Amino acid sequence: MIKVEQWDGGEALFRRERVQTDPEITAAVARILDDVRTRGDAALHEYTKRFDGVDVDKFQVAPEALEAAYKSLDAGFRETLRRAAENIEQFHARQVRRDYVLADRPGILLGLRHIPMERVGICVPKSPEAFPSTILMNAIPARLAGVRDILLVTPPEVSAAALGAAYIAAPGVRVYTIGGAQAVAALAYGTESVPAVDKIVGPGGVFVAEAKRQVFGQVGIDLIAGPSEILVLADASADACHVAADMLSQAEHDTHAAAVLVTDCRALAGQVAAELERQLPLLPRADIARKSLESNGKLYVADSLERAVEAANRIAPEHLELCVAEPLSLLPLIRNAGSVFLGYNAPEALGDYFAGPNHTLPTSGTARFSGPLSVDDFVKKSSFIYYTRDALNGVADRIADFAEREGLRAHARSVLVRKEESV
Repeated sequence: MIKVEQWDGGEALFRRERVQTDPEITAAVARILDDVRTRGDAALHEYTKRFDGVDVDKFQVAPEALEAAYKSLDAGFRETLRRAAENIEQFHARQVRRDYVLADRPGILLGLRHIPMERVGICVPKSPEAFPSTILMNAIPARLAGVRDILLVTPPEVSAAALGAAYIAAPGVRVYTIGGAQAVAALAYGTESVPAVDKIVGPGGVFVAEAKRQVFGQVGIDLIAGPSEILVLADASADACHVAADMLSQAEHDTHAAAVLVTDCRALAGQVAAELERQLPLLPRADIARKSLESNGKLYVADSLERAVEAANRIAPEHLELCVAEPLSLLPLIRNAGSVFLGYNAPEALGDYFAGPNHTLPTSGTARFSGPLSVDDFVKKSSFIYYTRDALNGVADRIADFAEREGLRAHARSVLVRKEESV
């Protein structure tokens, strides 16, 4: 199914399958956005009935339904949700930044404020359980940032698990049963039922991704996520069964997902290839995983572990597992990865659900310049400057000279007139 390839250090290492938005999808999303912006709730009702087959009376889920849903869950899963939420909160609480003021020069105050956004919207795609993990990973950092109003949109027929996750992630969160591009439109422009937000975060299919792209500027967005991906960097000590299982954990997402092994051990690569074939039939989503591996799966052999690290940095994967004897020694060499999983006992699923670091990660090589969703994504920064008259007069000539050199006479005069008045 996947051939073992030797990597020679060339540029043609790995070409991700990039899902290009169909022009028809782009046009369809533009129509939906414009329709919701123009007709509000009436358009939302029509699209919900057309795309979801549901005639929704009220989009917002009653607040008391969230607590009821949480209490309806079995005790074991309630405890799992609670412990996962605690881990996520503990990790993200360290990201909360403090304002600062510089007052070490006479007559001058400089500072930076961190101001939480007023209202944010979280998109949660439809699944058997509507991804309660996604709700925890997005709502908890927003709450820690100080966002006052958190809205969550997800297609109708929301599971009790999803509502329960919303209940414990952010008390007071508002849940709306709207999905697709129409949900993004409602969050961006506002309707009679849904208030407009400052930023939209969270995953979705091609319609949601395209809608986020088109409304960016009207609102902020977290990222436009591509297909999920994993790169396992392994040496001869790795267990082929575990490596294959971890690769399949991404391949089962969809046919565009990417699963890659880079190793310095050809024997291991062959064993992983055999394990993939053995384990595939065991999966309910075997057809999806097989197509994913056939399209985007790679088994690379590098000349050395150092070259394997070089390959990983070039690929800049969303998830990077270091299944090697000494993972901590390799960590300082990793420059480009969304999240790094160290050693034999840190499968990628650990980060998806429970450990604490965020699972909303950069894809398609964007880990070269971006990182995981964090508290910072829900905060805006604002600097401030205060000078006394004497302090300004002391630098007025320098500022005026700077402005004149850039050909901006009015800038120079705005400073000099104040100096002249004080003479």
